Formats: sequence, C-alpha cells, structure tokens
Amino acid sequence: MQPTPEHNEKIAKMTFASVYPLYLAKVEKKGRTKEELHQVIAWLTGFDDQNLETWINGKETFESFFAQAQLNPNAHLITGLICGYRVEEIENPLTRKVRYLDKLIDELAKGRKMEKILRA
Repeated sequence: MQPTPEHNEKIAKMTFASVYPLYLAKVEKKGRTKEELHQVIAWLTGFDDQNLETWINGKETFESFFAQAQLNPNAHLITGLICGYRVEEIENPLTRKVRYLDKLIDELAKGRKMEKILRA
C-alpha cells in the first residue's frame, strides 16, 4: 500500500512542533523519557538538543525539518509496518523519513531496548 499524493503533501506541510508534543506524550505514557525521545530523534536526524529545541519551538514543516537533517546512514535498516504502511516500501522520500521517525518512536513507546531501536 502506497500513500496518496495528497497524503504525502499533508505530511510535508505538517509542522514538527505540532507533532512533537504527541510524540512526547506517547513515550512518557509508556514510561520512557524525554531524553530517550531526543536520543532517538538525534540518531535519525543528527540534530542535537539545541537544534531540536529550535524545531520544537518553531513553525517549520517536516519538509524543512528533513531537508536540514543529516539522516543516519543506517536509517534504511528501519523496517516494518507503521500507520498501515510498510516503511521500506514507501516511495516518497519525505514520507518515508517521517515514517522512519514514527516507527522509531513507536518502538521506544513499546519498550524496545535502545540499542535495538538505534540499529546498533
């Protein structure tokens, strides 16, 4: 199953700041920490805490967020289903990157060990 062009456009225009509180609530509800969330985001994007705070407090889109990110070379190892889509089969590069992030956060919330999440 592939996302539609409309779905891809919607994801591109979403702001990171609007989704971040949902990510944080999801992991904290399951007993994980903000620091662990930031570690996962940093692993995928290369953003340190200072950069991340700028994104959290900004109005930038996912399109801008991932345009400035340095995607981890092992990101291609992120596989599986998220939101009904098989991550490794998503053709749109931006949508795939957003779903990589979603998948990592889902794994964190499910209690997976950090070394497994970070594909170490």
